[in-house]
Amino acid sequence: MKKIKVLAMFFIAVIMIACTKQAEESATENLPEVEKTKPLVQEVLTQQQRDALSPDDILNTFIEGNKRFINNNLTARDHSEQVRRSASGQFPKAVVLSCLDSRVPVEDVFDRGIGDIFVGRVAGNFVNEDLLGSMEFGCKVAGSKLILVMGHEHCGAIKAAIDDVKLGNITAMLSKIQPSVDKVQYEGDRTSKNEEFVAKVCESNVIHTIEGIRAKSPILKEMEENGDIKIVGAVYDMDSGVVNFLK
Repeated sequence: MKKIKVLAMFFIAVIMIACTKQAEESATENLPEVEKTKPLVQEVLTQQQRDALSPDDILNTFIEGNKRFINNNLTARDHSEQVRRSASGQFPKAVVLSCLDSRVPVEDVFDRGIGDIFVGRVAGNFVNEDLLGSMEFGCKVAGSKLILVMGHEHCGAIKAAIDDVKLGNITAMLSKIQPSVDKVQYEGDRTSKNEEFVAKVCESNVIHTIEGIRAKSPILKEMEENGDIKIVGAVYDMDSGVVNFLK
């Protein structure tokens, strides 16, 4: 009787394993063909590839990458392999100055991989000496050809600057954004509760930051005038994921 019970338990285990395997195979068969065969990108940007691109080429790759982002069609990448392949050097094509906001995933927004772009982040995406130095390194030393200043909708730093918030080091930080508030000509409610005004200040801040880059960095200004780099601005739409580039 004991042997019969052991055999019965064995056969039950065999049947359960077979059923599980069949279910896994069935689930795989039902996956779209794209998901089963889509290769992972392992390569990282080389100097030769980067140097062959113009500033406009790079801007267009950002525009196309953002389209893939909003359509949930990001490039499948082997990040572990990209980490290993980029360990000995980097040749990013662009520098992006973004807000600190965690809801703005810069690399994903433009469908970029490891080693593709330099990203500088600070609440309110303003420029200071440290960020200017980083941009000069990225472009003059490392060879990037595009500087993108990207603000975003519903920015907390912009709203705080509008309301003239005073709190610790935040006070000094917001003073960098305050000129962008003052520049906006607007007859309506000039408070953070007015989303229209907030949006206008956000755009004004991007423009003010670009003006600051040109005014405070002779190196970057000369590179732009020579056509070596392009400096552009954009605002990220938090609701749709669309990056609206400023004219």
